[in-house]
Amino acid sequence: VQLVQSGAEMRSPGASVMVSCKASGYAFTAYSIDWVRQTPGQGFEWMGRIDPEDGGNNYAQKFQDRVAFTADTSTSTVYMEMSSLTFDDTAVYYCQRWGPGPDYWGQGTQVTVSS
Repeated sequence: VQLVQSGAEMRSPGASVMVSCKASGYAFTAYSIDWVRQTPGQGFEWMGRIDPEDGGNNYAQKFQDRVAFTADTSTSTVYMEMSSLTFDDTAVYYCQRWGPGPDYWGQGTQVTVSS
Protein backbone atom coordinates (compact mmCIF):
# COMPACT_ATOMS: atom_id res chain seq x y z
CA VAL A 1 0.00 0.00 0.00
CA GLN A 2 1.27 3.45 -0.89
CA LEU A 3 -0.13 6.94 -0.65
CA VAL A 4 1.97 9.41 -2.63
CA GLN A 5 1.27 13.09 -2.27
CA SER A 6 2.06 16.01 -4.49
CA GLY A 7 4.97 18.32 -3.81
CA ALA A 8 5.39 21.38 -1.64
CA GLU A 9 3.38 24.47 -2.41
CA MET A 10 3.76 28.15 -1.61
CA ARG A 11 0.83 30.52 -1.81
CA SER A 12 -0.04 34.09 -0.97
CA PRO A 13 -2.76 34.91 1.57
CA GLY A 14 -6.21 34.63 0.04
CA ALA A 15 -5.15 32.13 -2.59
CA SER A 16 -6.19 28.51 -2.97
CA VAL A 17 -4.15 25.32 -3.00
CA MET A 18 -4.82 21.77 -4.16
CA VAL A 19 -2.93 18.76 -2.80
CA SER A 20 -3.23 15.32 -4.35
CA CYS A 21 -2.86 11.87 -2.83
CA LYS A 22 -2.42 8.95 -5.21
CA ALA A 23 -3.23 5.54 -3.78
CA SER A 24 -1.88 2.20 -4.94
CA GLY A 25 -1.65 -1.37 -3.74
CA TYR A 26 -5.23 -1.83 -2.62
CA ALA A 27 -8.82 -1.47 -3.76
CA PHE A 28 -9.15 2.30 -3.89
CA THR A 29 -12.90 2.47 -3.28
CA ALA A 30 -12.81 0.07 -0.31
CA TYR A 31 -11.32 2.58 2.16
CA SER A 32 -12.02 6.16 3.14
CA ILE A 33 -9.24 8.73 3.10
CA ASP A 34 -8.74 11.29 5.84
CA TRP A 35 -6.90 14.56 5.55
CA VAL A 36 -5.03 15.87 8.57
CA ARG A 37 -2.55 18.66 9.00
CA GLN A 38 0.28 19.42 11.37
CA THR A 39 0.83 23.08 12.10
CA PRO A 40 3.99 24.40 13.75
CA GLY A 41 3.73 23.77 17.46
CA GLN A 42 0.06 22.67 17.41
CA GLY A 43 0.11 18.98 16.63
CA PHE A 44 -2.33 17.30 14.29
CA GLU A 45 -5.73 18.60 13.21
CA TRP A 46 -8.26 16.35 11.55
CA MET A 47 -9.73 18.09 8.52
CA GLY A 48 -12.20 15.54 7.27
CA ARG A 49 -12.84 12.34 5.34
CA ILE A 50 -13.86 11.30 1.87
CA ASP A 51 -15.34 8.01 0.76
CA PRO A 52 -13.93 7.41 -2.72
CA GLU A 53 -16.69 4.94 -3.51
CA ASP A 54 -19.43 7.55 -3.63
CA GLY A 55 -17.53 10.82 -3.13
CA GLY A 56 -19.27 11.48 0.16
CA ASN A 57 -17.47 13.87 2.50
CA ASN A 58 -17.41 14.64 6.20
CA TYR A 59 -15.62 17.88 7.01
CA ALA A 60 -14.45 19.15 10.37
CA GLN A 61 -16.51 22.19 11.27
CA LYS A 62 -13.42 24.39 11.34
CA PHE A 63 -12.72 23.73 7.67
CA GLN A 64 -16.09 23.00 6.11
CA ASP A 65 -16.54 26.43 4.54
CA ARG A 66 -13.28 26.44 2.60
CA VAL A 67 -12.11 22.90 1.92
CA ALA A 68 -13.28 20.41 -0.65
CA PHE A 69 -12.26 16.80 -1.11
CA THR A 70 -12.73 14.98 -4.38
CA ALA A 71 -11.83 11.53 -5.63
CA ASP A 72 -10.93 10.35 -9.11
CA THR A 73 -11.49 6.61 -9.29
CA SER A 74 -9.89 6.40 -12.75
CA THR A 75 -6.52 7.40 -11.27
CA SER A 76 -7.05 6.31 -7.64
CA THR A 77 -6.34 9.84 -6.52
CA VAL A 78 -7.99 12.03 -3.92
CA TYR A 79 -7.64 15.79 -3.87
CA MET A 80 -7.85 18.34 -1.10
CA GLU A 81 -8.51 21.92 -2.13
CA MET A 82 -8.42 24.75 0.39
CA SER A 83 -9.38 28.31 -0.39
CA SER A 84 -8.95 31.68 1.32
CA LEU A 85 -5.59 30.70 2.73
CA THR A 86 -4.16 32.56 5.71
CA PHE A 87 -0.76 32.47 7.37
CA ASP A 88 -2.24 30.04 9.93
CA ASP A 89 -2.74 27.48 7.16
CA THR A 90 1.02 27.00 6.87
CA ALA A 91 1.36 23.32 7.74
CA VAL A 92 2.25 19.86 6.54
CA TYR A 93 -0.83 18.21 5.08
CA TYR A 94 -1.23 14.43 5.15
CA CYS A 95 -3.62 11.97 3.63
CA GLN A 96 -4.21 8.78 5.53
CA ARG A 97 -6.17 5.66 4.79
CA TRP A 98 -8.91 4.86 7.27
CA GLY A 99 -8.80 1.10 7.78
CA PRO A 100 -10.63 1.58 10.43
CA GLY A 101 -8.10 3.70 12.20
CA PRO A 102 -5.33 5.39 10.26
CA ASP A 103 -3.21 2.58 8.86
CA TYR A 104 -1.27 4.12 5.97
CA TRP A 105 -0.05 7.68 5.53
CA GLY A 106 1.14 9.80 2.68
CA GLN A 107 4.55 11.40 2.99
CA GLY A 108 3.10 14.82 3.70
CA THR A 109 2.93 18.01 1.65
CA GLN A 110 4.30 21.27 2.98
CA VAL A 111 2.01 24.20 2.25
CA THR A 112 3.48 27.58 3.06
CA VAL A 113 1.42 30.74 3.04
CA SER A 114 3.65 33.75 2.71
CA SER A 115 3.44 37.26 1.42
